Amino acid sequence: MIRSFLTVSTGTLASRLLGFARDSLIAALLGTGAVADAFLAAFQLVNVVRRLLSEGALNAALIPAWLRVRDRDGVAEAAAFAGRVLGTVSAALVAISLLIALLMPLIMTVIAPGFLGSGTLDLAVQNARLMLPYLAFAGPVTVLMGLLNAQGRFALTAFAPLLFNIALIAAIAMLLVGRAEAGFAAWILAATVGLAGLLQLMMLLSQRSARLATPLRASFDKEMRGFFAKAIPGMIASSGPQWLMVAGAIVASATPSAVSWLYFANRLIELPLGIVGVAMGTVLVPELTRAVASSDRDAVAHAESRALELATGLALPATLGLIVLAEPIVRLLFEHGAFGAEDSTATARALMWLALGLPAHVLIKALSPAFYARSDTMTPLMATAKGFVVAVALAVLLGHLFGASGIAASIAAGAWSSALSLLRKGTREFGFSADDAARRRLPRIVLAAAAMGALLWLSADLMPAEAHGLIRFVVLGVQIAAGIAVYGLLLQILGAASWREAVNALKRPG
Repeated sequence: MIRSFLTVSTGTLASRLLGFARDSLIAALLGTGAVADAFLAAFQLVNVVRRLLSEGALNAALIPAWLRVRDRDGVAEAAAFAGRVLGTVSAALVAISLLIALLMPLIMTVIAPGFLGSGTLDLAVQNARLMLPYLAFAGPVTVLMGLLNAQGRFALTAFAPLLFNIALIAAIAMLLVGRAEAGFAAWILAATVGLAGLLQLMMLLSQRSARLATPLRASFDKEMRGFFAKAIPGMIASSGPQWLMVAGAIVASATPSAVSWLYFANRLIELPLGIVGVAMGTVLVPELTRAVASSDRDAVAHAESRALELATGLALPATLGLIVLAEPIVRLLFEHGAFGAEDSTATARALMWLALGLPAHVLIKALSPAFYARSDTMTPLMATAKGFVVAVALAVLLGHLFGASGIAASIAAGAWSSALSLLRKGTREFGFSADDAARRRLPRIVLAAAAMGALLWLSADLMPAEAHGLIRFVVLGVQIAAGIAVYGLLLQILGAASWREAVNALKRPG
């Protein structure tokens, strides 16, 4: 399981790093203001729908259903079932994309009510419509990736998202070289989003993955209706972090540049959340589905315990690091071109509050597969809805008092509301299993992370106030490397991890 986890998280890390490069270039190209707010609001809308489908979300319904059909009726019936899912998803998304295009002014008004009565709303509508073709390609891409994951083939699906960022980076680089005007540059970038989806689909169709879904046809029979009744709640629930950002953007749209500050701050949260959360959702669902189906309580306990250890061991130090080093990280990554020092300060403050919600987001990713494996997608959905309501209610109050920072704190509170809701329900319904090893290791992981956070806090003043470029990169790199080294050493000393055993385990045949 950990080998598969590392495969997925490595691909996600590569994609997130390219995403940082992409967003750093977007910040330099568009800066903050009306054009940037309009583009990022539209991009955030497409990102929510993309996450509804991708990054493990559809796995929650597709993998358990496909495995049940294969085990009950054989490989041929499983392929036919997958072909109906692929055809139905593709047809539905084409129709939905056309409908969204017609209703986009209304949708954008709901998402960004602060744009109403200004030219920013028109810009956001135009950008969003240009991005919509991506949705038609994202459906079949996600189904094919889910089928590969169900068979334990994670490498291709882990690295396919790289094409999305590569296409956008290439477009941005050309626009920067050509010194394109901001409005025209946003238009070109929006159109490139659809092209990126086509590239991903073409890559998967060139592989053997297409043979897993044959024959291809759209169907709305009883079996498909039952599948989508399970899939849609799970897809919405799996995109909880994005829905919370939408909640923040709804309130932030009334404040100039706040949408941009929150977007760039959230991009830094997406790195550890992607590495841990996406891998958790992708690998844990098939692992737990098999264990639950065979009534193997030891296997369930093992999978849940290792997931909790990995979630805590990676999310907690990332949270502390982002809080302590928020401003130098933001300045290094985004303070270029049209993105100024005041933007860095506002973005860093938002990042510190958003980071408080990171452990909750990862905990949700670790807890939700236990429900999905039992074909329960409604409980995670209700937890996501509760978090959304909490985030909006608090954002209205705290956003008025503290601006973007208050909205960021509201998003973190919404995440914790969802996580605690899942924890209470799961404990009451079936009890989350934690073996003796997990109960022994978890306190030691927390202690090691706290020591690492203290080291980073003590070293925060090492960054010269007027440092730029290479000096800032070197100092920050040394701080982060020292923090990681101390954390790893403490995990070994405290007995929370044995690196020699981990390496030896990864070398064993799968």
